[in-house]
Amino acid sequence: MAKKLTLFILIALVMGVITGAILHATITDTAVLDQIGKWLGLVTTIFLRLIKMIIGPLVFATLVSGIVHMGDAAALSRVGGKTIVWFLGATLVSLSLGLFLVTVLHPGLGANLPLPPADATAGIAKPSGDLVTILSDMFPRSIAEAMANNTILQIVIFSLFFGVAMSAIGHKAEPVTKVIDSLSHIMLQITDYVMRLSPLAVFAAMAKVVAAHGLGILSTFAFFVGSFYFGLLILWILLGLVAFAVAGKRAATLIRYIREPILLAFSTASSEAAYPRTLEALDRFGVPPKIASFVLPLGYSFNLDGSMMYMTFATLFIAQVYGVHLTVAQQIAMLLTLMITSKGMAAVPRASLVVISAVMAQFHLPEAGLVMILAVDQFLDMGRSGTNVVGNAVATVVVARWEGRLDKPEPPEIEPPHAP
Repeated sequence: MAKKLTLFILIALVMGVITGAILHATITDTAVLDQIGKWLGLVTTIFLRLIKMIIGPLVFATLVSGIVHMGDAAALSRVGGKTIVWFLGATLVSLSLGLFLVTVLHPGLGANLPLPPADATAGIAKPSGDLVTILSDMFPRSIAEAMANNTILQIVIFSLFFGVAMSAIGHKAEPVTKVIDSLSHIMLQITDYVMRLSPLAVFAAMAKVVAAHGLGILSTFAFFVGSFYFGLLILWILLGLVAFAVAGKRAATLIRYIREPILLAFSTASSEAAYPRTLEALDRFGVPPKIASFVLPLGYSFNLDGSMMYMTFATLFIAQVYGVHLTVAQQIAMLLTLMITSKGMAAVPRASLVVISAVMAQFHLPEAGLVMILAVDQFLDMGRSGTNVVGNAVATVVVARWEGRLDKPEPPEIEPPHAP
């Protein structure tokens, strides 16, 4: 089923681009295109809402189950410590790579892009720059509120307390453990039902964005988009080398196991959409569920590698376009600021742009620059969403190997023989 679904998603991706290009070329009435875009957007919105419906209960059930089956507090703290160390290192590398590439390639110098009015605003709400507020917002006031808003970090924190408490009371928690285990299986089954709609969502998402902007928008921002995807390629290579260093030749098969989640995240420009399938793929790859269900949810709050690289890349690109020179000290301060502020923004829609908007204000960069890159942000978001999936999958495999718990993978699916 997984191989067929991947093929269907790929076909839907291509057909969506073709359909969008035809609509953009044949329909000149902007109002009609907007109306078509609304109906196409409805399909993708319904799919992403169904995914969000799954995420909260699935993260809670799998994370609590993983903690309970971890065994003891020492194992939990050991795995947690290794996970945070990896996440901090990966974040620093991703941010530094974006900063290095945009400094070397200079995509914003001499770009001659159509600049929006200097007083234009992107219409993106800025988070509070107060570090105290950012840190306090990481902790839930109510698990119901966290579930309702799909605030993954808050769900993770509640799940940590819940799982540790269940482990502490021992056999008294066994009835609840059975319920939690059953809930995780039920949510994964619901995931299977929802994922059957993914080709439709992919088709609609691609058709909408291409119909609205046309493929010509990519030629206007070709060097910027190309430079960013070149950076993503380097990041993929670095992640692959790390995976090979810790998992040996098996690392070459990891992409095969997670290709469907990558393609889904890329097509819908949503890392969340790929979460349930990534969890299943890691289980098939040989990562024990108790480790995958612990590391992966944390990764969605602390380890969005593609988004991290984009934040420094886009911010300095805008500075270059407007001729604003940032000293080395300012660039380092920006990098450290992004490391902190980005951690509380995982559940915010278009979180990368929200964080960039806040940092731009701090370093006196014109917000009109953000309006400029909004034209191609959908195409950039596709790349960084797919990279986020790769980064979190590699992180989970690394932690499993560090724990000496990387099991043998399940054999790849074999297509049934065709009847003669």
